[in-house]
Amino acid sequence: MIPQTLSSALAARGYDTLTPVQEAVTDAALGQADLLVSAQTGSGKTVGFGLAIASTLMGDEPRLPPAAAPLALIVAPTRELALQVMRELSWLYAETGARLVSCVGGMDARDERRALERGAHIVVGTPGRLCDHINRRALDMTSLRAVVLDEADEMLDLGFREDLEFMLAAAPEGRRTLMFSATVPPMIAKLAEKFQRDAQRVTTLGGGKQHSDIAYQALRVAPQDAEGAVINLLRYHDAQNAIVFANTRAMVARLTARLANRGFAVVSLSGELSQSERTHALQAMRDGRARVCVATDVAARGIDLPNLDLVIHAELPTNSEGLLHRSGRTGRAGRKGVSALIVPVKAVKKAERLLKFAKITAEWTTPPTAQDIEAQDRARLLADPVWSEAPSETETAFADELLTLHSPQEIAAAYLRLYQSRWSAPEDLSAPDAAPPARERTAFGPSTWFALSVGAGDRAEARWLLPLLCRAGNLDKSAIGAIRVQDKETFVELSDAAVPGFQSALGADGALDEGITARKIDGAPDLGPAPRAPREDRDTRAPRPDRAPRGKGTSRPAPKPRARPVPKPDRLEKAVESGAVKPARKPRSDAPKPAEKKPWADKKPGKPAYDKKPGKPEAKPFDKPKAKPAPRSETPAEPAKPKPNLAADTSKRFTPPGKPGKPGKPGKPKAKGAPAKSRAGFGGSTPPKRRKP
Repeated sequence: MIPQTLSSALAARGYDTLTPVQEAVTDAALGQADLLVSAQTGSGKTVGFGLAIASTLMGDEPRLPPAAAPLALIVAPTRELALQVMRELSWLYAETGARLVSCVGGMDARDERRALERGAHIVVGTPGRLCDHINRRALDMTSLRAVVLDEADEMLDLGFREDLEFMLAAAPEGRRTLMFSATVPPMIAKLAEKFQRDAQRVTTLGGGKQHSDIAYQALRVAPQDAEGAVINLLRYHDAQNAIVFANTRAMVARLTARLANRGFAVVSLSGELSQSERTHALQAMRDGRARVCVATDVAARGIDLPNLDLVIHAELPTNSEGLLHRSGRTGRAGRKGVSALIVPVKAVKKAERLLKFAKITAEWTTPPTAQDIEAQDRARLLADPVWSEAPSETETAFADELLTLHSPQEIAAAYLRLYQSRWSAPEDLSAPDAAPPARERTAFGPSTWFALSVGAGDRAEARWLLPLLCRAGNLDKSAIGAIRVQDKETFVELSDAAVPGFQSALGADGALDEGITARKIDGAPDLGPAPRAPREDRDTRAPRPDRAPRGKGTSRPAPKPRARPVPKPDRLEKAVESGAVKPARKPRSDAPKPAEKKPWADKKPGKPAYDKKPGKPEAKPFDKPKAKPAPRSETPAEPAKPKPNLAADTSKRFTPPGKPGKPGKPGKPKAKGAPAKSRAGFGGSTPPKRRKP
């Protein structure tokens, strides 16, 4: 049942009939039950929950009681949505004497606390700021009769689950809890099960087509023409209000700058802006001073702009829910709208999946061309209502004056040029499957070489020589060609047109910087030997034979050992006697070798694998190079004692009383029985005294 004061407010606002979600939540059969409502964006949910909580707040009275502790708490995910809810409820409850207070981030918290102290009926805010007021005891929750969570799924996606649970736990147990959301994921269902009492599920989505008032288009474009397609769409539709969505703040800034340079009245909406800047941007869209808004998903969540007829997805959203929420900015309250997806060729499959999961059928086409835009401009000009308006006396007199000076054809052509000058020129787009144009490198042109008295030995690099040349030589970057850094000097190529100005800027001594001079050289410098020319017989050589494939488990053949240099015959005997060269081994017999036996095969456990009798040295496999043995001594060396691990052995950390601790400065002898004073951790529990400076 809708109170009379709210019914009159709806009639004054032009509401002849209620939307499906508004009729569902105001059904008398629901009574004072908790609600879990799922409806598509733009279906009038804000007015819906305003009507749903009216009977809970007012009862049978036509007006609300004097403002004291808040009776209703409405939570929204973003500042813009909270302020929009504030505006909607202000006109809806205007005749009831309701006092509304907003608590959002970016505003002065002291003003909000003073407003809460003066009393309020309905408090609208964002989760973070509301929790802050509750913790500071500025927001009294004891008298709440209803709590509304608007766009609950978005608040959970933004990480506000703990804040929501904290606020719902602080509210009285007998209050009503209404959750409104475009979708109901499992997290929302769990939250409703925990904090709602026998909640009634209300849905108006149905199984039909999503957003029947929105025409979806998927536009295939070449990767390099994505931004040009956005410009052509804005020019073709010429919507009174349009919004362009991007995924990142950097892309929002880039698109805003490019559209502003092309003459569009554009504003941006992203998280990096202050609250006042975001408020001014939305107000400019509502006033008509701006016609295009470039925004991210979170910043534009839930906002309602008047006469928003076009939504452009400059970058594809990450999921189907994001696609529905973006597109829901248009086609609201029965108005028609267009939602266009810019789809590069590589992202076609992703766009198809998004449309499939969102249950949307889109028209696959290409962006409007320059010819299409010109034809649309002509049709729009001919259909302009200005032709049917009767001219005033001043306009008639001025028209007669123009006809005396110019012919009608000249006047019409001049008017056409003035009309077209108001708009940005359309972009020439290439085919969607066209490759990006290759950059053609042109020759540097006639040039002169200079030698700088600094090289690689002085740590010279082109990255700091280039700005030095531009600054000291009064050069533009385009006038500098090649920079070749050599060991002791650097060669720089300059265009002939820039040489006179360069020489005059340096002066007679050619000083480029402190300790760096430049001198002109004749011709190109000699930068070392030329690269080797290809062999003439390379094409005539026989191809390299293919190697036989190695099977699994086979190993590569061992490399052939290199032959040691053999001394001269007259020195060979002396070298053998001195031990520098080993004597030649005896030739081995050709008898078959026995099967190779592992040296450890017959050894018993516990015995070393290489037990050999003394006097018979033999090379052992896998021997590692041994360290140089120490010189022998008469007495056997004692084994080195392991160092105690004080960190592992706790018994070694403290010195018992009476034993000396860590050596330190000599002092007075301690009294008998007194604990030894030492550093903390090494004997004694008394910390050392600080030294006087």
